[in-house]
Amino acid sequence: MEQTTIQIGGRALPCYALEALVIGTGCAGYNAADWLADLGVTDIAILTEGIHMGTSRNTGSDKQTYYKLSIASDGSDSVLEMAQTLFAGQCVNGDAALIEAACSVQSFMKLVNLGVAFPTNRYGEFVGYKTDHDPRQRATSAGPLTSKFMTEALENAVRKKGIRIFDGMQVIAVLTDQNRAQGVLCIDHAHLEDGLHGLRVFRCEKLIAATGGPAGVYQNSVYPASQTGALGLLLEAGAQAANLQEWQYGLASTRFRWNVSGTYQQVLPRYISMDPQGNQREFLPAYFAHATDALNMVFLKGYQWPFDFAKVGGSSIIDLIVHHEIFTKGNRVFMDFRTNPTGLERGFAALNDEAYHYLENSNALLATPFQRLEKMNADAIALYRAHGIDLAGEPLEVSVCAQHHNGGVAVDAHWQSSVAGLYVCGEAAGTFGVYRPGGSALNATQVGAMRCAQHIAWHTPRQAPGAFTAAAVAQLESAAERVFRLAARKTGQSNIVARRTAAQAAMSACASHLRHLGQMRPLLAALQDQLAHFTEETQIAGNQDIPQALKSRELLIAQIALLSAMLELLPVTGSRGGAVVVDDAGEQVSDALPDLRILPPKADCSGQVFRTNYTPAGITHQFAPVRPIPEDDNWFENVWNDYKTRVRANIS
Repeated sequence: MEQTTIQIGGRALPCYALEALVIGTGCAGYNAADWLADLGVTDIAILTEGIHMGTSRNTGSDKQTYYKLSIASDGSDSVLEMAQTLFAGQCVNGDAALIEAACSVQSFMKLVNLGVAFPTNRYGEFVGYKTDHDPRQRATSAGPLTSKFMTEALENAVRKKGIRIFDGMQVIAVLTDQNRAQGVLCIDHAHLEDGLHGLRVFRCEKLIAATGGPAGVYQNSVYPASQTGALGLLLEAGAQAANLQEWQYGLASTRFRWNVSGTYQQVLPRYISMDPQGNQREFLPAYFAHATDALNMVFLKGYQWPFDFAKVGGSSIIDLIVHHEIFTKGNRVFMDFRTNPTGLERGFAALNDEAYHYLENSNALLATPFQRLEKMNADAIALYRAHGIDLAGEPLEVSVCAQHHNGGVAVDAHWQSSVAGLYVCGEAAGTFGVYRPGGSALNATQVGAMRCAQHIAWHTPRQAPGAFTAAAVAQLESAAERVFRLAARKTGQSNIVARRTAAQAAMSACASHLRHLGQMRPLLAALQDQLAHFTEETQIAGNQDIPQALKSRELLIAQIALLSAMLELLPVTGSRGGAVVVDDAGEQVSDALPDLRILPPKADCSGQVFRTNYTPAGITHQFAPVRPIPEDDNWFENVWNDYKTRVRANIS
């Protein structure tokens, strides 16, 4: 790595030149760096806003899932079958589905060899279980903190190789020229008072963005507060996006952000609401003809946790009711594990057979939801206790929250974006469509990172970059000047948090699992106006606010792009997947929610990817046919000869 300076506006900014740069220290970013080093690309570094930030290290669920090819003896499977499952998620490119299936075992075994404790039976088989949208038993888990264990194991591997990590380094611009990556401009949080406001430049033509999903666009979010994503930066750099409108939402706790899926629902907690005056009531029975109907729907939420339009007549009605209590009635909603819900007064016999036998087989036909949870998943109780919440003594506040973005930056079969040299992996990459099997995101982090590294190592020139082009310098000057103009707006007070929170709350209210077209249009116009006047309307108390101000600007770009995609597509498709389109002229959902009218599915766009281009002149959208699952010549001799030409020549 070469360190020099570059003159920008009469100021000498520190500049680092290197062959490849990884942005992000989640399980995708660390894996990308580790693979680069293993493949011989050693002039590399990692940039991160904070090593201990982000989704990989700070989130999970009651049994966080890794989805891979089934390799145990209790069920047959094949790469093609798994690829077809992923491809069946709608709006998914077939080559990505095939690659994620084919490389799942290699990626999984790497984690096993690094020490992630995925369980085996006494014969060494990695047995699995079914997850949502999974026809096989491909899922496995190392417990509720699987992604944390993955991140720690991969970080340990990276540190053993001596790969340099720049901590506290926030990317604020991706520099390009003629649609090719040139480098990045960053702010070093440790040097905001150095006269340059911490500005640092990295000259690199091979960038891997492993920056996670755009978690900061919503207020109701199960993403950790430390996760914001960088979708806006990547769009501003010219990277085309795919399926931005597709999200996964579900019930989650809000004080400590965590998915309340699986056993949290299957133990049948009591749902209560609290009005602004503090009055509490159990509310679910009032929305159903019989109290036991509510119990059976809650039980199903354990299996069917993500909100799904196809299940609004079933388990997903729970999400709609919770949203109604919070956003229409103005109440707070809690899951109460201390007391049985209405319907269990005479025992468990009133439950349907599936719920009854599940509890019976789990030896959990016990007196209270807490006792049932303690029997089936004591770790779930310990997790909340470690974060200051005692489920035995207090109710758990919940809401319907954003959990995973199924869209993102469009990538090819090497996870390279439409900007040459800019690769995107993990949740930042838009490889999923409308549906995806639970746990497939963790596999995608590992496979995508490996593919990025392989393409850089095997198919790109092995050299450090030269000088910046004139176009890249102009972008650098513009982005740096924005920082200095923000620094000049010190007022002793900051409006950053208030403005960001208001935008996030508006997004959650009208553009999440319920999408109100009439409310989204004025919101889009308001956010576009904020972006157009961002610098002159932003107030900061001091230099310490500059990074958050720039983060707010990046989130505005992401929110604008997301809203634009939703507004463009949803009137065409109507309700589908993780969202329903609310419209006064729509159809009534159920007698329980008489005021909720939604647009039913319209055009079938399952065979197309919805592309978004963000430019200074505006946002454009277009459909593109999905790339089919490839049919290759798998005759071994031909594959061997191709491999020697394609790979061996680059590693010998």
